[in-house]
Amino acid sequence: MPFFNFSARLSEAAQKAEGLCAPFFGDIEKTAAYNGEKVLSAFINNGVAEMHLKGTTGYGYNDAGRDKLDEVFAEAVGAENALVRHGFVNGTHALSTALFGILRPNDTLLCVTGKPYDTLSEVIFGDYGGSLKEFGVKYAQVDLLPDGTPDYEGIKCSAAGARVIYIQRSRGYSLRPSLSVETIGKIAETARSVNKNCCIMVDNCYGEFTEKTEPLSVGADLIVGSLIKNPGGGIARTGGYIAGQSGLVELCSYRLTTVGTGAEVGCSLDENRNMLLGLFLAPQTVENALKTAVFASALFETLGFEAFPRYNEPRHDIITALKLGDPQKLIAFCEGIQSGSPVDSFVTPEPWDMPGYDNQVIMAAGTFTMGASIELSADAPLREPYAVWLQGGLTYPAGKTGILCAAKRMEEKGFI
Repeated sequence: MPFFNFSARLSEAAQKAEGLCAPFFGDIEKTAAYNGEKVLSAFINNGVAEMHLKGTTGYGYNDAGRDKLDEVFAEAVGAENALVRHGFVNGTHALSTALFGILRPNDTLLCVTGKPYDTLSEVIFGDYGGSLKEFGVKYAQVDLLPDGTPDYEGIKCSAAGARVIYIQRSRGYSLRPSLSVETIGKIAETARSVNKNCCIMVDNCYGEFTEKTEPLSVGADLIVGSLIKNPGGGIARTGGYIAGQSGLVELCSYRLTTVGTGAEVGCSLDENRNMLLGLFLAPQTVENALKTAVFASALFETLGFEAFPRYNEPRHDIITALKLGDPQKLIAFCEGIQSGSPVDSFVTPEPWDMPGYDNQVIMAAGTFTMGASIELSADAPLREPYAVWLQGGLTYPAGKTGILCAAKRMEEKGFI
């Protein structure tokens, strides 16, 4: 790679890593091809037309493009209905909307994958600002087993009486494995064996289109996520989604807008085209992100670091965690990712007190859409074990180069 002047050592390591990856890229390509056909079929079956690419202003009554996007998205993920809106500011907002839409005072929310992601903790059991706790919603938790797998016996003992069984598919800031669709199905089956009326809700962030099916196909009632992650395909400029059973999606729409108007209002401005095009491209964009993730694991394992998952292990989200073991190594890695970005490559990321987090967080993301984690990005709290969480890659060649830039910065500082 003459443009970036990687050392002979890094170039040799990259060549070795890519050789290790090759057998696993084939499976990623097959999944992407299947999902690409599935999404194309959803567009065709729902009669998407040029008129649906246009937006509306004001109240958004009779917004044909917005409603068509809901229909296409719902079919693509196997849902009865979907609420896909640029008005969701992030995945946490969409998750919060869904929880407030479904839960009522004295209901119990049971998280069966341990404590939820940092930014959602305040939504659930914060002491101010109108959290679920303040509205009288009870909280219970089943921790994962030491190996990071679900505690099915614990779920069976705790699920009776819970209104919502909450599953976080991805790992958050932990090193535990992400959950496969099959595993989510087993959790749903276990919970329903003692509570037939519970709602199975899945935080699906980072997992969309990494497998051929989504959690709704194995018993989940709702899936929720962000459009600047997988399903936005790198094109959607903001937004999120809630998809699943029609009645539940309707309740969630009342929290997003108002009771009685729900999904029938909310103008789309000029975002319909971006969200539809992003969805269309999503399976192939996820393919590139997964290839980048596998390469990152292989390269850094070759360089002597631990990767979660390893390059040869199954993947159910686009995230790779690299255990670097030292705060300065972590900072150097993020500096390198930023230096290999198409936007703001000259910026130096620094740890800061980010809202919603207990520790300082460093984030590297030279992205076309601010904070988009389907684009190559890396972030981490500055705490033990000083691991960095890496995700995204709009194209594999650029993703691979970005990973090598991170290794180069660490090499220049004497960490490799």
